[in-house]
Amino acid sequence: MSKRYDVVIRNGMLICPEGVKKADVAVSDEKIVEIGCELSGDAKETIDAAGKYVFPGATDGHVHFNDPGRTEWETITTGSSALAAGGGVAYFDMPLNCNPCTLDAKNFNAKLAVAQKDSLVDYGFWGGLTPKNLDNLEELAECGVIGFKAFSCFSGIDEFERMDDFTALVGMEKLAKLGLPLMVHCENAEITRDLTTLALANNKTTVRDYFAARPPITEIENVSRMITFAEETGCKLIIAHISTAKAVELVTQARSRGVDVCCETIGHYLILTDDDVERLGTVAKCSPPIRNNGNQTKMWAKLLNGEIAFVSSDHSPCDPKLKDGEFLKVWGGISACQTTLPGLLTHAYHERKVPLEEIARLTAQNVNEIFKIQGKGKIALGYDGDFALVDLDKEFTLQAEDLFYKYQVSPYVGDRFRGTVTQTILRGTTVFKDGKIVSNPIGKHLRPNL
Repeated sequence: MSKRYDVVIRNGMLICPEGVKKADVAVSDEKIVEIGCELSGDAKETIDAAGKYVFPGATDGHVHFNDPGRTEWETITTGSSALAAGGGVAYFDMPLNCNPCTLDAKNFNAKLAVAQKDSLVDYGFWGGLTPKNLDNLEELAECGVIGFKAFSCFSGIDEFERMDDFTALVGMEKLAKLGLPLMVHCENAEITRDLTTLALANNKTTVRDYFAARPPITEIENVSRMITFAEETGCKLIIAHISTAKAVELVTQARSRGVDVCCETIGHYLILTDDDVERLGTVAKCSPPIRNNGNQTKMWAKLLNGEIAFVSSDHSPCDPKLKDGEFLKVWGGISACQTTLPGLLTHAYHERKVPLEEIARLTAQNVNEIFKIQGKGKIALGYDGDFALVDLDKEFTLQAEDLFYKYQVSPYVGDRFRGTVTQTILRGTTVFKDGKIVSNPIGKHLRPNL
């Protein structure tokens, strides 16, 4: 009897963990059930991927969709739609800048209710770690958070307090027992605070003054300290949005002696330089700041050496009015979740010949393995039928109207990309195709398999 599948993708070049191969892939009941050349049988839906490369759908480990509570900045509807337009099938949403922050079970469930109704793609949630919710870590773990996020410096949100040393010690001890990771925004609180205060007192508020107020030492010193806490407590540590090659070296050295630590970086640290930020203005302000060309070159070397675990977007939008004003004073955050995969195809594959299977690992496989999300992140039997179909050589210039964000703002508007996502498929269902969202919200909650 002839086999019948829900979906078959034929004639594409599959980006599998072992390399690129021309093959068909079949999905039934949301899972990949067969991979092979010219699969026999038919399907409810057949997709001809001739001339296309079939990537595992991307998982963005670091977004701020701000829902509920700050929907005037971004929503789960708009954020998840933008993610799908960039080849994404899942995201892990941060415990801020939603309001209230995700610091206990009540507020976790409030966010979950919105996502269950509005998320186009699959989702996981970070819990927060602050001095005020040390007694809530266990209940957040029960809710199914994928890990916890903390700030060593001021977070930018008054209700999400920075993690002092006592909180770091007690919190890491608890998380080690819970088996969940801690991601830390690593910038030295005292140095960033006092340099910023001094700059403001002297009316130094330009882009270069901002860079001077958050020099590389602020990240490097704090990464070293957080590694020390992790080494002593046994807590799994992830360095958020690492921006300096020297800090990556500290992570690599710690891993070599057995510390359970890794790091993510963000597309804009690989694509933009401080000179670009000066040219673009406040739309490209983020924290830690984008560094100089020399550091960027070294960051690419670290990525190519496998020293950076995964690449996220740190999508952190706001009302554009908060970007108006002097550079040092305005909101720091970049809208970027729609351009991570196209950015890597352009700057990693086409410019630097990074293998396509490595790009798949950086955007899909590694992040799901690190956070113990079962059955997601690669094209393999038994895994979710998640795919991003890419015309690898098709170029496009990003226009504001192409963006699905609540506000069509990005430092990449006007940039030329080579590598176009033509279709995104979540568990066998097409959610984005040819520039349009073509599905109702079908996202599911992802929990770590502990």
